[in-house]
Amino acid sequence: MECTVTWTGASGARSGMGFLAETGSGHVLVMDGAPDEARPENGGRNLAPRPMETVLAGTGGCTAYDVVLILKRGRHDVQGCSVKLSAERATTDPKVFTKIHMHFTVRGRKLPAPAVERAIAMSHEKYCSASAMLAKTAEMTTSFELVEEEAPAA
Repeated sequence: MECTVTWTGASGARSGMGFLAETGSGHVLVMDGAPDEARPENGGRNLAPRPMETVLAGTGGCTAYDVVLILKRGRHDVQGCSVKLSAERATTDPKVFTKIHMHFTVRGRKLPAPAVERAIAMSHEKYCSASAMLAKTAEMTTSFELVEEEAPAA
């Protein structure tokens, strides 16, 4: 896996702390820093997600992917899955994540709660590489809710 991250601030871009990530799979992700009121030249302009926000988003994508795949492989009628991540960071550098809570909302037809609970646990215990890395510094907790979808009208 490869990724090249390039600072765009030197090119006269709109933000002095903007970055462009080009992934090995051929995709582009823009990032920007937070504004710095005390030293505006050292801050961003809030034009894109911050790098640590992308780490959190990637973790959510990784675990949601796992949950959906595990449920589908179990032949469950999953119709949707979202995960809201709430994180706390250390107050001193490096400002690692210290707590992360993931709340899953899983939609489907007749989804058994134990299957959803198991899929979430399997993601965190076995499959989600991002969660495994962040768990080295952060206390990870999860919760979930099920939303029953109606069967399509015949």
